[in-house]
Amino acid sequence: MAGGAVEEIVRRAGGCAVIDGGFATQLEALGADINDPLWSAACLITKPHLIKEVHMQYLEAGADVIISSSYQATIPGFLARGMLLEEAEGLLRTSVELALEARDEFWKSTLRKSKPVYNRALVAASVGSYGAYLADGSEYSGSYGEDITTEELKDFHRRRLQVLGSAGPDLIAFEAIPNKMEAQALVELLEEENIQVPSWICFSSVDGKHLCSGESFADCLQILNTSDKVAIVGVNCTPPQFIEGIIRELKKQTKKAIAVYPNSGEVWDGRAKRWLPAECFGHKSFDVLVKRWREAGASLIGGCCRTTPSTIRAVSRILKGRTAYSAAHQI
Repeated sequence: MAGGAVEEIVRRAGGCAVIDGGFATQLEALGADINDPLWSAACLITKPHLIKEVHMQYLEAGADVIISSSYQATIPGFLARGMLLEEAEGLLRTSVELALEARDEFWKSTLRKSKPVYNRALVAASVGSYGAYLADGSEYSGSYGEDITTEELKDFHRRRLQVLGSAGPDLIAFEAIPNKMEAQALVELLEEENIQVPSWICFSSVDGKHLCSGESFADCLQILNTSDKVAIVGVNCTPPQFIEGIIRELKKQTKKAIAVYPNSGEVWDGRAKRWLPAECFGHKSFDVLVKRWREAGASLIGGCCRTTPSTIRAVSRILKGRTAYSAAHQI
């Protein structure tokens, strides 16, 4: 599997590319109501223009990779809203198309300037975990029950992966995967469907030493290392104070590129569906941590829940060594 596009964007970004930040957080800031089982994916139905606006804000902040709004977008979820199968699949494609449109429009405007200072961003199609679809907190525990099997997880993801992969993304981003069984299912599915789009698989962790399920990173990396369709491994939706240690652990276990995009530091209560205050890192602290993550070996760095374009602007400024937020290397 050619990961050439990833290697190129990392090179052009100066050795560490910038991933965008929290999506639902920014949709809410723009006035969207995402108190919905579909979470931010509900805006694909009601307010697609806001999704495109969020993509544009992250591009302006210096993101080299933007992630589609399909994390919680599943065919069963859309069917439960009374949609036809064709409509559900159309919304999945729309999530990628909105990101591609934003990327292309932003790039066109950049090229009009005498000295372009951004990279042409990559678009990653987001695939959330089975637990994200259940919306019962299991995406944070990794506990899907004793009855779920690898084959059932493959069947759950199969059609969504086919549709998203055919919509024209540069990458497929499997996000916040909480257990080893789902990682195994995804690796097998990529092979079975012969997906040609490079993928990343990012896990989530609550303690910095294990997946949410309690399983080890080492066991999961053994699975991912067997697949040349997985170009990038990493973690997201994880407290920032754990990231450096996780990067160092991943570096011992794999030669693949490493992506990290943690939360702000607040903690999500999946059952109560609210953010709990915790030791929340301000942008200055986040900046300091970003330097350490790069030095530890991360190739792609961004933010997840509760991070914003201002967070990503600060990350871009630090990683790309300029004083302005539009700090990417000229092409």
